[in-house]
Amino acid sequence: MYRQMKEGTLLRKMSQDQMKAALHTYHPARFLATPKGRKVVKTMNTFKITILCGFITLLVLRGTLGPGGLTWGSSPQVADLREQIIMSQRARVLAQVEEAIPDEVTASKFVEEDQWDGVSPYTLGPKITDWDLQRELWNTRNPGRNRTVGGKPRTLLVSGSQPSPCANPMGDFYHLKFLKNRIDYARLHDLEFFYNMATFEKEMSSFWAKLPLLRKMMLNHPDVEWIWWMDSDAIFTDMTFEMPMEKYGKNNLIVHGFHNLLFEQQRWIGLNTGSFLIRNCQWSLDLLDALAPFGPEGTTRIEAGKLLTAKLVDRPVFEADDQSALVYLILFGDPKWKANTYIEWEFLLHGYWKYVVYNYEEIMAKNHPGYGDERWPFVTHFVGCKPCKLGASTENDECFKQMERAFNFADNQVLEKYGYTHTALGSFKTQKSRRDTTDPLGLQQLQQNSTKRSKETVSNSTVKEESEEDIQEELAQQAMAQEKLAEMDLPE
Repeated sequence: MYRQMKEGTLLRKMSQDQMKAALHTYHPARFLATPKGRKVVKTMNTFKITILCGFITLLVLRGTLGPGGLTWGSSPQVADLREQIIMSQRARVLAQVEEAIPDEVTASKFVEEDQWDGVSPYTLGPKITDWDLQRELWNTRNPGRNRTVGGKPRTLLVSGSQPSPCANPMGDFYHLKFLKNRIDYARLHDLEFFYNMATFEKEMSSFWAKLPLLRKMMLNHPDVEWIWWMDSDAIFTDMTFEMPMEKYGKNNLIVHGFHNLLFEQQRWIGLNTGSFLIRNCQWSLDLLDALAPFGPEGTTRIEAGKLLTAKLVDRPVFEADDQSALVYLILFGDPKWKANTYIEWEFLLHGYWKYVVYNYEEIMAKNHPGYGDERWPFVTHFVGCKPCKLGASTENDECFKQMERAFNFADNQVLEKYGYTHTALGSFKTQKSRRDTTDPLGLQQLQQNSTKRSKETVSNSTVKEESEEDIQEELAQQAMAQEKLAEMDLPE
């Protein structure tokens, strides 16, 4: 009996030793190589980025609300607007930095081209110095091509999205809806439209991808006078409003911003590059050339980010972005950049979504399209939203909900021409807003109005003729009375 117990203890001991040996031979790298392990690593990286963003948010808010913060107003509404503007700009660039790292599938689809050496300053292409002369010659040989049928300067609306599918299918769905919105606006206002889904230069990723695209558009469309860039997360919400191009004179860049934040406080959020217009001219090519050296992905962009953080007020430490680089050039670069840039603030060329979307119902009750400002916002920009990010979150759910409301708010202005409207801003369902008629063009009503006016004119002329006859008869009677009085030699 004792012997059997001893052998059982020995067997259990051997099993424990074998188990320990098996555990010692297991390495974490094996687990990390599995799909579940890679998912854990991705989750940890996302958590680290979230902590970093939270820390940066605290730093920005501390600098904003403490001594030396914004001083251009003291009311609670203005203070809230300041905070929203700063947070929206920070969220936009940080979100794009996070999404700038492509996955292996997307990276494999980059265009094949010569490698940049990384020593000489990065360029977008061969230097062009006589573009104004070339365009003038082209337009002389092709008269009228640079004007619309209505005589306006020809404008090309340009936008785009990533070449690969979104990780979240809802992201592609709202890219499609926003694309439809741009097509509607371009059709209504006689704009040409170009939507890009190709990567032109792999070094210029994230927000820098617009630079080579804009240059290609200028050089390949000499008939276009203006190029209008709009981020993929921005949407037209005033379908009636038109850019007042006549007021910009000889300015070559129209961008939304605030003079005091830009020129007095030198803040990196003094303007917004999510929606802007740039003239097709030599000045603009030179500006793109001046911005390009800040943008190549890697060490160059990181070092440029340090320079921009050091020079611009309250800018967090992260890699260079096109908005900060433009602010830097306007403040510290060649004076010609400032001289030919128009900072637009009278209407919402860039309307931060959290500031406008919750007021749509009140706006519809009190006003009508055509203002472009707070009364009816021209553009609603969903800065900070990440529609392509996979996974449910409170922030993403709110973004999608308000994107749907913004799209329907704008789409109602299109559908009303056809007699329909959305049942509610949050619903894709539609309902009739008026009944069909046998006179859809209103020609019968015009004819009736014309006939009625003709009859009134005839009637008025008849009455007028009768009145003139009565006057003539009365004058004749007065003349006869005067003659009789003269014959009788009586005083009148």
